[in-house]
Amino acid sequence: MSHFGAMQNEIYNAGLKGILPDYPVDFATLEKRAHEALGPMLTNYVAGGCGDEHTQDENAAAFHHWGMVPRMMVDCSERDLSIELFGHRYETPLFMAPIGLNGEASRDRHGDMAAARASAMTGVPFCASTLSNDPLEDVKAACGDTPAWFQLYTPRNRELATSLIRRAEKAGYSALVVTLDTWVTGWRPRDLNASNFPQLRGKVLQNYFTDPVFRSLLAKPPEEDPAAAIFTWAATFGQVLTWDDMEWFKSVTKLPIVLKGICHPDDARRAVDTGADAIYCSNHGGRQANGGIATIDLLADVVKAAGEVPVLFDSGVRSGTDAVKALALGARAVGVGRPYTYGLAIGGDQGAAWVLRSILAEADLLMAVNGYPTLADVRSAGAVRTDR
Repeated sequence: MSHFGAMQNEIYNAGLKGILPDYPVDFATLEKRAHEALGPMLTNYVAGGCGDEHTQDENAAAFHHWGMVPRMMVDCSERDLSIELFGHRYETPLFMAPIGLNGEASRDRHGDMAAARASAMTGVPFCASTLSNDPLEDVKAACGDTPAWFQLYTPRNRELATSLIRRAEKAGYSALVVTLDTWVTGWRPRDLNASNFPQLRGKVLQNYFTDPVFRSLLAKPPEEDPAAAIFTWAATFGQVLTWDDMEWFKSVTKLPIVLKGICHPDDARRAVDTGADAIYCSNHGGRQANGGIATIDLLADVVKAAGEVPVLFDSGVRSGTDAVKALALGARAVGVGRPYTYGLAIGGDQGAAWVLRSILAEADLLMAVNGYPTLADVRSAGAVRTDR
């Protein structure tokens, strides 16, 4: 049993000695400080969404029309937030969702390494992005004993895709998360108005630049001709995937395959039928398509359609309360995205770890006060739609 809520006692006791927290525990203050640290260009990319950002905003706001009914006279002196997933037991139901610009978020421009160290500190698994300022092998090593997953943007070149997958296997990642909705970039006005697409400036491309197959496509190494390497990356990024591709994925890896971007129950059933080991319910935080429905409102139907196959969830999670609501609606594990990246911006690995601990503390205390000692109790209680 882990008492994540004890973090508040640490803060209050430190306050008796005149010591205030270095980092905020609420999202609004975290976001404000992170935007100041990131500066306008990086803030546009990390904080921005698609179109008028309605879907992005709805992802976060929609949690407010789900509520949970407290139960009293329940012994919650101990809580169990652990889960089983991919053959591992995790002490928490959180994971660090893949963020493609983590590398640029920290002051030293090695935010992927800082995120991995935060994972090691907290035991919250890190889903490392293909887009990284550090090679995936180094990132995995920095995770220590905490299992990590590798997120794949499938390139058009299958030999390159195979190489990235095999490298992830060899490095010790315990799952392959295949992103389905990013073979082309959505319409992002903040980035377009600033004429800024970081990858075209050579950012977060180290997994490609260090890959032997990718390097074999180049006349000169990336160190000698970065412009040509960037052009080659742009020409190979973004394979359009169909259900027929699942047979190929299953043939090239023994890792559990997680399909990221599933929001429709029919797609969830198709994913199960084609051999997905887990379904990742997500609309990419509202960054890829606008005009959609908040992902939390779609989660229960996806869970029902998935049957016994576990469902991961992200999009709009800003707090421990949000995480518990997603768990109540059937998610096996809940991904935290922008909040921990904001932690990287203001405090590197320590900042990201603080954010994760804060979210876990709030979730733990909510379960304690509401009379849910285990995640099974949370799911049994469920969540109630309050705006109907």
